[in-house]
Amino acid sequence: MQNGFIQIYQRNAEAICGEIAAGLLAPNAWISPKYLYDGLGSKLFAAICELPEYYPTRTEAQILERCCSDIARSTGRGATLIDLGAGNCEKAARLFSAVQPAHYVPIDISVDFLRDAVESLRYRFPQIRMTGLGMDFSRSLELPDAVPREKRLFFYPGSSIGNFMPEEAAAFLGRVREACRADGGLLIGVDLLKHEELLQDAYDDAIGLTAAFNLNMLQHINHLLKADFRPRDWRHVSRFNAGESRIELHLEARRDLTVVWEGGSRHFAQGERIHTENSYKYTPERFLQLLERAGFGRVSKWIDPQGWFMLCHARAA
Repeated sequence: MQNGFIQIYQRNAEAICGEIAAGLLAPNAWISPKYLYDGLGSKLFAAICELPEYYPTRTEAQILERCCSDIARSTGRGATLIDLGAGNCEKAARLFSAVQPAHYVPIDISVDFLRDAVESLRYRFPQIRMTGLGMDFSRSLELPDAVPREKRLFFYPGSSIGNFMPEEAAAFLGRVREACRADGGLLIGVDLLKHEELLQDAYDDAIGLTAAFNLNMLQHINHLLKADFRPRDWRHVSRFNAGESRIELHLEARRDLTVVWEGGSRHFAQGERIHTENSYKYTPERFLQLLERAGFGRVSKWIDPQGWFMLCHARAA
């Protein structure tokens, strides 16, 4: 059985530095959440998913386990399972026995982390053809010829769609719909709007793993931008923005300081923040409208008994 790994993502140092510097110099400083995921960041996020406070992973896994037969009836078997933001590939592995993919295609920007995960998975599931793709799927879903065009089932778990602004989410889902072609579909996890205290606990856990995950971004930026961030000068902040229906992650300066990098610098006053991530929370009705806008139809959905999380299978309309 032919397996492989294709590295499409090639780091363009000039473009990366330009993007990061533009965000740091904006009136309200920001850094794209994709820079949370260097090698250490990916491992920290995998650990966060095991925390008792972090309900999305646990609740989604319960839905997959309880409804796997229904999900398989909706998606069909023998598809090419394309795992967007695969990480350690464990979420997709939970689906293998039910949907029995003919070909598994995990995609992640963290190339080395993904390569190791795929190698481990191949020993456990030698009957499934696997082709790992190191690429930034948030920008493009142009897939190589090694990925079959028929029966594509895109898998986007964990409510990662919440990291996009609503208009960006609509555009991204439109690109997924185009890549599905006529007979494909999307299996996607969506975090639902719920009590603020539950949300805050999930993004500011008691042992500080989420804080470490957020602060680790500064070390990644130091490496990419040749900057001099000192993580001890910053603290992790999470807040629920009720007006936007989203959790926001920020890094807040503990004191007045100046950050310097090659070709630029910025002064931060004590209490000034860098916005690092959004996580939008949807009502079921609002998200189904988003899928319809993107060109999907015939949606099947599964929601846990508490109403915390939703899994949807949307077919290409």
